[in-house]
Amino acid sequence: MTMGSPSESSAVVETRLVHEVHRLATTLLAEAAARHSVPLGALAQLRDFLVVNLRHHHETEDHDLWPQIVAATPGMATALDDLSEEHEELEDALDHLAAVNLSDDESKSDKAGATGAVGGAGVRVALRDAAEAVRAIVHDHLAHEEPLLLPALRDHVSPAAWQDFAQRVIATTPPVAGHLMVGFLDEAGTPGEVELVLAGLPEPVRPLLPAMRRQAADDLRILRGTGS
Repeated sequence: MTMGSPSESSAVVETRLVHEVHRLATTLLAEAAARHSVPLGALAQLRDFLVVNLRHHHETEDHDLWPQIVAATPGMATALDDLSEEHEELEDALDHLAAVNLSDDESKSDKAGATGAVGGAGVRVALRDAAEAVRAIVHDHLAHEEPLLLPALRDHVSPAAWQDFAQRVIATTPPVAGHLMVGFLDEAGTPGEVELVLAGLPEPVRPLLPAMRRQAADDLRILRGTGS
């Protein structure tokens, strides 16, 4: 977990935590896919969570956040265009990850594997390979993005502009395994930082947070092979 300084803006803290969630989740999927004890349903849930959240994240950057930054500092346009090109590479990798069929049960998958189709162990190999590709792209991309983006958020995006952007992100985030986001955030940040990120949740959702945390803890134990 990366600790932030007291002077970090909300934009920097929230972005840093969400990026750390992406690192944690992509790493976990690549590792969990290699463990035969992890049910396909648990892998599918994490895979689907990753695909929709990574897509939504880079789409909101490309179409909403980048134009705001360029309006304030036009000299960053080329660098942000380069980051958007990396988003396109990630999109291709996410297409491959999403295409791995995890809907069959284990017996059907094993039977398909015996006849030469991708199934059983083959499904897990395909998922692992696709997940490892996504992990590599995400980790490399964030290493390129953060030295540019975090100072830009601090220096060129006002608190009010960030709050408006963050609210749009929350309002348009697909409701896929949202409890995993809460669980990963708890691992990525301090309680105060996590509360800052979750402060924008709709009021009806806030009473559900304890149950979401419990569900996330259970699901993450299964994915890590440390619980049933």
